[in-house]
Amino acid sequence: MNPHSKHATSLASAARSLASHARLLRDLTWREISGRYRGSVLGITWSVLTPLMMLAVYTFVFSVVFGARWSAAAVPAGKFDFALFVFVGVLLHAIVAEAITRAPSLVLGNANYVKKVIFPLELLPATVVGAAAFHSLVALAILLAGVVLLGGGLHWTVLWMPALMLPLLLLALGLAWGLAALGVFLRDTGQVTGVLATVLMFMAPVFYPVSALPEGLRDWLYLNPLTFVIEQSREVIFAGQGPDLALLGVFWVVALVVAQAGFWFFQKSRSGFADVL
Repeated sequence: MNPHSKHATSLASAARSLASHARLLRDLTWREISGRYRGSVLGITWSVLTPLMMLAVYTFVFSVVFGARWSAAAVPAGKFDFALFVFVGVLLHAIVAEAITRAPSLVLGNANYVKKVIFPLELLPATVVGAAAFHSLVALAILLAGVVLLGGGLHWTVLWMPALMLPLLLLALGLAWGLAALGVFLRDTGQVTGVLATVLMFMAPVFYPVSALPEGLRDWLYLNPLTFVIEQSREVIFAGQGPDLALLGVFWVVALVVAQAGFWFFQKSRSGFADVL
């Protein structure tokens, strides 16, 4: 295969590639997940223990130390209930954070796939997003179990969660594609994404309510795509209200545009990967 040949850049071609290499994608994703815990005594159990421990930390820091409270009527008043409310934002932010912090080193760390093997490189960012999805689903299961134990049951509106999480995963995949390509040519990308992940966390209502901001700043918070999905996820889980369908439609469009842009940049850049590496 000519490394400088043209590659399809449409999102439809990306979907076809992921589907045709589904088994390879599954194996690589599992390698990504299990590799994180390789050599540890508890192994994959850490995927459950880690969110539980983080939940305990957030409960102490933001309920006890800072005494944070939320004004919305749907928000539970107890300290552990409050931690569950915060945990929604934490697990959704983790999807994007894992994708953007891991992406810049993906191609660099798999140079053998670029130089010696005919390999569908577009799968590399997808494996990271797949691993992020796995960990977020584990955290979501813990969250919902906590809601059941403390509140006695779940609202049927929790069934809207896939419709909220899928576009977030798609957006994360687009960012991962773009940053994976950029990281080959600009090695400082990894340093920037680490800071960006922190900025995205504190510029979204993860640890504070949108109402805590001055009215003039609240609309700016929605420039962070995490704000919408976090707010709507809390509504469907805790308040028993369905999402705003109009805004959900806009969110899907944004996710599709970001995914298309990221894949286009990745495909346009990949012919130069071998030269740089």
